[in-house]
Amino acid sequence: MSAHTHPRSPQPAAGGVDFKLPWWGVALPALAFFALLALLVGSGDTHAVSGDGTLTHLVDRIQHSLSR
Repeated sequence: MSAHTHPRSPQPAAGGVDFKLPWWGVALPALAFFALLALLVGSGDTHAVSGDGTLTHLVDRIQHSLSR
């Protein structure tokens, strides 16, 4: 038994690219970006409750290596 194939979509105009992106394909990455940005900006006022500061030291080293 042979499988049915779907016909190809119409070819885009000469020199153009034709594809459709759903609204959430743009909205969700933008929302995630702004949520992470808000977490980064708001984290400057936080203080560690307890601990030896290992995580803080690790984050400081990562920031220092990325700023080079």
